[in-house]
This record gives sequence, structure tokens and C-alpha cells, in this order.
Amino acid sequence: MTRRWISLMVVALIVLARMPAQARDMQLGYDPSPCAAQAPGLAPAVAAANSRACLELMTAFPRPALERAPLDAYSLNIYSFWRVKSAAGLYTTPGGELVGQVADGFNYVRARDASLPNWIQATHGNWLRHEDVELAQPSFLRGFVLPADWRLPFAIILDKTGIYASLEPGGARSPASGFVTRRYELVNIFAQAEDGDGHVWYLVGPRRWLRQEFVAKFAPIEKPPDIGGRWLAVDLFEQTLIAYEDAAPVFATIISSGMKNWSTREGSFTIWARLENDSMRGATGAPEAYALEQVPWVMYFDGDISLHGSYWHDDFGYRRSHGCVNLSISDARWLYEWTAQGTPDAAGEALNHVLVYSSGVYADG
Repeated sequence: MTRRWISLMVVALIVLARMPAQARDMQLGYDPSPCAAQAPGLAPAVAAANSRACLELMTAFPRPALERAPLDAYSLNIYSFWRVKSAAGLYTTPGGELVGQVADGFNYVRARDASLPNWIQATHGNWLRHEDVELAQPSFLRGFVLPADWRLPFAIILDKTGIYASLEPGGARSPASGFVTRRYELVNIFAQAEDGDGHVWYLVGPRRWLRQEFVAKFAPIEKPPDIGGRWLAVDLFEQTLIAYEDAAPVFATIISSGMKNWSTREGSFTIWARLENDSMRGATGAPEAYALEQVPWVMYFDGDISLHGSYWHDDFGYRRSHGCVNLSISDARWLYEWTAQGTPDAAGEALNHVLVYSSGVYADG
């Protein structure tokens, strides 16, 4: 550790000690411009990031102070969903007559009765053996309510493994950074730089750089002229969703859109139907067939493509769906209720646009 860096750390400790707790915890006055490089290139970016002004800023605003959306405890507690293994048998009663078989594919059922030790009863009335099913563990992820004047980007950690940050863009991961990623933790983006291989890096703290693919960045966009009221912007590159009231962003979260060969279509759409739950199936007879019972908080916007809660995975921030926009159950409920209060159309129904776009090129594999 260099003498210069030790001096910078001392400055940071002094600033932190003098900073009122309220100021440390609020975004009021947050302006990352002291961390911006004054010239192109990696060296100016590192110099700006290590400057005293930037260090003081990062110490004062270590992370975004945002309110999380409420947990949809009702839906998470009342529903019991089970992954069904391929070719699982369907029985009239526990230990009774075999009357059918679940087709191959990605299949989930809601249990009407799971009180017996070795059996569950699905909503269609038939019974399945416990050895043929696996209880789903839905995500408890919740998005973030944005302050009225939010305009500066921040990010959420996607990495699942817990890696050290690097001391500079393009550098090796280092314990000396004092920063280990924690999934779904928020970080400020104080600056960004590009290394010699063309990879984008974000400055998230003092000598703490993360590569772009380990986070999802939230950044506001301008309101299209033909859109107003309450509308949603889905960024397929970042795998994020931001809800807007006219030009003002009010809510942000991460999503899972369509996988390769099932890509979510870009364009401007309107929500044409809302259902508290709906069953979904597709690609019947194909290896990628799926059947999902009672998917919660469904908002259809592009034919049979919808925004909806997802109880079968906690892999938000990555593409996972057959074209729909997957949300955590809590986020889906928040958006379902919020969009329903939008400006009514001629028929008296809430009119909500969904803008699907990509701010970059998503790398498959």
C-alpha cells in the first residue's frame, strides 16, 4: 500500500467522522462529477477516481439510500408451488389409480393440499407423489422506490459468487479493495472507464472497480413524445425495469426477459389485460415445453407476452424466460396495482404503455 493511498484513507476517515449520520444516509447533494476523468483514457480515469475530491464524495455517499417496495407476504405465504419432474404419474387418490402422466418439459403446479407426508394434490384434483415433485422457493427480491428528483445512475449487484473488486479497471480482483460483492446490494456508480480489452468498468467506491457484467445499471431515459401517464421502460441489455409517471421515474427493479431464441420483442406496447393470476403453457410436445399454474400478477402487453410474477426462479438480472418479462412476486404486485391507477382510456380502463428497448448488445453464453 502506497504512502499516498494511506493519506487518502486518513482523509476518508476524517470526513466520515465529521459527516452527520443523516447526510451520510441521504442522497441529497450527491453529484459524482469530481470522479469524472478530464481526458479520455485509462490513466485519467484512475487519477480522477483516486483524487481527494472523489474520495470525499464516495465516503459521504457510500451507497444509494432507497426505500424498497413492500413485500407481498400474502402471495408468498398463501401459494405452494411445486416443480414436477418429467413423466410424473397422476393419481385419483394417494396410492390410488394411475390416471395420467405429466408431459415432459418445465412444469409447475400449485398444491391444493400438501398436508400428507408423501403426496400433494394439485389444483386439478389429481395427486402426485412427493418423490416426483420439488417445492419451489420464490424470490424475496423487492425493487426500489425512487426519489422525485432521481437522475443519476446506480447499480445492483448480480454476481452470485462473492468476488473482490479490482483496484483499477482491468486489474485483478484484490482483497486490498476491502469490497466483496453481495447479490442484490445497491452501489453508486461514481465513474466508469474502459480497459484495454474494451470492457466497461464501474467505480463503486474508493479503489473499488467492478466489471459491467457483474451489475445491472439503472439509468433514466427521456419520455417518448407519444407516451404519458404511468408507463414502464424495460431495458433488455441491463435487464432492468423503470416505472415512470410522465417524465418522472418512480420505481426500479431487475427482470428476466426472453432467452436466446425466445427473445422479448422490442417496441412500444400497451397493457391490454390484467389478471391476478393466469396459467401459462407453450411449446407443447417440444423439448422446451412448459406449463405453469396460476402465475401471479399478470399484465399482457404484446399478444400473449406479459409482465408477471415468477415463483420458479431467483435469477433476476439474467435472461430466463420464454419471452415474457419475469418479475419477483412482490415487484409484480407493486406494478400491477400501480399501473391499474393510471390515466383511463375512452373505455375507462387504465392506459399504460410498455417501452421495450435495449441500451446495448446482450452477450449470450
